Amino acid sequence: MAVGVRLGASILNAVARLNISGFPDEAVAYVGRSKTEVLLGPHVWDYVIGRTVLDFGCGPGVEAVEIAEHGACRVVGVDLRKKWLRMAAARAEAAGVSDRCTFAKTWAGPVDVIICLDCFEHFADPEAVLRQMRLLLKPGGRVLVSFGPPWKHPLGGHVYSIFPFSHLIFPEAALVRWRSTFKIDGARTILESGLNKMTVKRFERLIGESPFRAEQLEIVPIRKLRPIANRLTREFTTSIVRCHLVATD
Repeated sequence: MAVGVRLGASILNAVARLNISGFPDEAVAYVGRSKTEVLLGPHVWDYVIGRTVLDFGCGPGVEAVEIAEHGACRVVGVDLRKKWLRMAAARAEAAGVSDRCTFAKTWAGPVDVIICLDCFEHFADPEAVLRQMRLLLKPGGRVLVSFGPPWKHPLGGHVYSIFPFSHLIFPEAALVRWRSTFKIDGARTILESGLNKMTVKRFERLIGESPFRAEQLEIVPIRKLRPIANRLTREFTTSIVRCHLVATD
């Protein structure tokens, strides 16, 4: 097994040098476009006007600032990384909306709407995140979620997708060993490196076992694979999952 891990890591390293994965850089994918609108639809702003909105996993604050600019009375951006929180606060100040934006590692106050973009495939404990969201949500509130690509998407391994499906072909130990050649965070598993292997099926199960129900749920296929996208192939043909969650109690 040790030989297989070394060989696998060597192959991944060799392929990575060719830079052929084609995995889109987020900054390029959304140039000139609103990521929030692309992922949640143009009517998303109807849910934020005049409301208190929590951006769960806000990163450097691009979407939080945009939410404030579209009429939210208050925006709270939550992220575990201090670096992103500092960048988000500076971005809000530069945009002139810092009086309506708060950025913190944790939050306990009630909110009307929670927006969570491209995070559910990264949460170490997504079940606990859903329970936490329910505690933060005011009566009648909703959670707007979009994430992708899911784990079995051709490039669902994110950094591990050196080429389509490479994250499913190589053993986890080889993938993690290869990643350690350029990441020094000490991750010993794919989960520790920030991916929870979220599939469409698992996400649906999580919602079914959570204090929410899906008022809207859309499984969006990869554009080029739409002709073959169906219930049987969806794990391998889904680009993103987006949904509106409302509390069941």
